[in-house]
Amino acid sequence: MPRNLDLTALRSFVTVADASGVTRAAGILNLTQSAVSMQLKRLEESLGVQLLDRSARTIGLTPAGQQMLSYAKRMLALNDEIYGKLTAPEFEGELRLGVPHDVIYPRIPRVLKQIATDFPRIKVKLMSAPTKRLREMFARGECDIIVTTEERPEAGGETLVMLPLMWVGAEGGTAWKQRPLPIAFCSNCIFRPGIQRKLDEADIAWEAAVDSELDNAVDAAVSADLAVNGVLEGGVGQGCAPIDHGGALPDLGHMSINLYVQRADETVQAAIGQMLRDAFIPRPALPQVVTA
Repeated sequence: MPRNLDLTALRSFVTVADASGVTRAAGILNLTQSAVSMQLKRLEESLGVQLLDRSARTIGLTPAGQQMLSYAKRMLALNDEIYGKLTAPEFEGELRLGVPHDVIYPRIPRVLKQIATDFPRIKVKLMSAPTKRLREMFARGECDIIVTTEERPEAGGETLVMLPLMWVGAEGGTAWKQRPLPIAFCSNCIFRPGIQRKLDEADIAWEAAVDSELDNAVDAAVSADLAVNGVLEGGVGQGCAPIDHGGALPDLGHMSINLYVQRADETVQAAIGQMLRDAFIPRPALPQVVTA
């Protein structure tokens, strides 16, 4: 008598294998850990073989599991192809996009508008948080796609563009001339340690003028000429301006804007990942035609 495999359990198995753990897989699948574990147990019991090696801290595959992974990916690919071919070409659901506040403008609104046009039944949940927090959320499977600002991408990430960091203060302000130099960064800012280190190396005394997790507090202090901070090119806030310090402050170098996609082989995530690439990667200027 023929028996049927549970495609839902197969998808959980493939996701656990790709994510190297139940916790992250549960976040990706929007299921509880217990639900994913139950599906895996049911799949193993239906086949009568052990697919996962649970003896180490990280979950691995048994020889049978490695063989099953190949079959499962082919079955799911065929399943997804059938739905793609025989149903309306519309996608629906929720996509969780994480972006630091300082790179939202001007690009992200254009991307959101394009998503609404190309995938009208996709609901985008935009989450703005510092890079460190976004990376933690991504690792737990709580974000589908994240954009980060880091010196270099970690495993699984790709650099979209490198931008210079600039000293910024109030328009016409003089806070940058004070010593100790008053600086303002939120407690989770990924730029802060590097900038403090550069000030130390330049033998410039500094003091923290803001103690807050909120970017609003930093913006308020800087625009009021109570402190200075460092931002990516193009991220100057209202009432602020780049500081023309004439070499009185150290050069801050560059930071990369990086992209991480949870499931790059999934149609919607792959498409939105490409939208973000197109939004951030500068295109070469077209040669001008000179006419006589």
